[in-house]
Amino acid sequence: MDWAGHLLMSPDKQAELARSAAAASASFLSYCLSAGRGIGCPLCIEPLPQDKRFSGEEWRRWPFNLLSQGFLLTQQWWHEAATGVPGVAKHHEDMVAFLVRQALDAVSPKNFPLTNPEVIGQTLKQSGLNFVRGTLNFREDWHRLAAGEKPVGAEAFQVGRDVAITPGKVIFRTRLIELIQYVPATTEVRAEPVLIVPAWIMKYYILDLSPQNSLVRYLVEQGYTVFMISWKNPASEDGGLGIEDYRRLGVMAALDAISAIIPESGIHAAGYCLGGTLLAVAAAAMARDGDWRLKSITLFAAQTDFTEAGELTLFIDEGQVRFLEDMMAEKSYLDGKQMSGVFQLLRSNDLVWSAAVHEYLMGERQPMIELMAWNADTTRMPYRMHSEYLRRFFLANDLAEGRYEAGGKAVSLRDIHAAVFAVSTITDHVAPWRSVYKIQMLTDADVTFVLSNDGHNAGIVNPPGHPNRHHQIATHKESETYNDPDAWQASAIHMEGSWWPCWRDWLGHHSSKKVPPPRMGALEKGYVPLGDAPGTYVLKT
Repeated sequence: MDWAGHLLMSPDKQAELARSAAAASASFLSYCLSAGRGIGCPLCIEPLPQDKRFSGEEWRRWPFNLLSQGFLLTQQWWHEAATGVPGVAKHHEDMVAFLVRQALDAVSPKNFPLTNPEVIGQTLKQSGLNFVRGTLNFREDWHRLAAGEKPVGAEAFQVGRDVAITPGKVIFRTRLIELIQYVPATTEVRAEPVLIVPAWIMKYYILDLSPQNSLVRYLVEQGYTVFMISWKNPASEDGGLGIEDYRRLGVMAALDAISAIIPESGIHAAGYCLGGTLLAVAAAAMARDGDWRLKSITLFAAQTDFTEAGELTLFIDEGQVRFLEDMMAEKSYLDGKQMSGVFQLLRSNDLVWSAAVHEYLMGERQPMIELMAWNADTTRMPYRMHSEYLRRFFLANDLAEGRYEAGGKAVSLRDIHAAVFAVSTITDHVAPWRSVYKIQMLTDADVTFVLSNDGHNAGIVNPPGHPNRHHQIATHKESETYNDPDAWQASAIHMEGSWWPCWRDWLGHHSSKKVPPPRMGALEKGYVPLGDAPGTYVLKT
């Protein structure tokens, strides 16, 4: 209503849209005449770089080239109509643009068998058997969804057998975490261990997938002692757990255990996504209280300022948060399937429509990979924690603005002086890189910032040797003047390959001598091996 009302009262915007529609119609008509005569002509509109729907050669032939070009022109016009209307609230404008995009994505010519040349070709080639297989695929997927089962092929990636298999021991357990200490793979290790704080939105083993793409295994083989937090998948009785509980029973309890096992040594702490945000809170509280155990801080796709948190903010306003709270009140948690549905909408082209065309119209199953199987292994969110996270971080931005409290007192990211290594990814829909970049404004620390290609997960699970990987990297000294994101991107060094070796070298620069590997746990201090990795919490559904 806000958008429509202001559009009706804006004759200038209406005239601009009319001119745009006339120009697009003239361009499309000229293209139709040239294409109809078989004359090779340039496209009247190019798709966006990330839009691969019409990249196949079949879409260059008549009449499908007309369908794709007409759709892209329509999509462009509606984006112009949804944005730039004077007087519309920014949040409302973003919501309208998002809804328009979702509606257009649903009616793309790629999604229908009679307007998709690739589907027509396969249908003629296979005498319609692709539709038979697609129907069977749909029935199987529907049955699995109704039964709460994982997608087809996920059973090939069993936790502890196929993924999360780096050798280690659970040496500590609270009601919220199991702490895993990994077995050393070298005769000497750096004196400073590495603690990894994963997000509890998903399970920890995204950082310990199969051996060839496990960040944990990579670090161990590079001579580091690695500890990993494995979060409990909360149940109804855990609905009262808040962010302070996650800091105290999670990060701080893990740091205390590591300090008992490897005393008088600094600790390299790394946090992923929400785990990185929690680590930033813990680091600020430790600095405030004079606890200097953190030798360095690494943030993987983690936000500390939420004013530009991307399209996730479309689902987070006062009304929607209240709706979520009412929904969570019944079970005291938010179901993981509800979270995954939101993330799928953010990339509906790739995760919904393209997948549906491939599996149901083409009749071809996409091969299951470790990352997809992990993505299907969802977790729940405790009522109190999730409400606090949405209200205090997303709505109020309390952490960046110095109002967030830990241990009963406010914390400031300015108190952090330990060196920071921050990793972001160029197509991240969950933690947009320009939002992650703000850590450079918020801390009084040297910040090495990395911008990797790919998205929120694939850009972090980025092992050396993987083809088509590249990144940019630059270090901003605390004493230097600020560079905005665009200036940084224009000046940062371009490097081919994975960013993992850069992080390894950075950790080495901030580490001391090599020493014999530490013992597993500390029996006399109560940190006793309780079982083999991956532990028990990660197996709970």
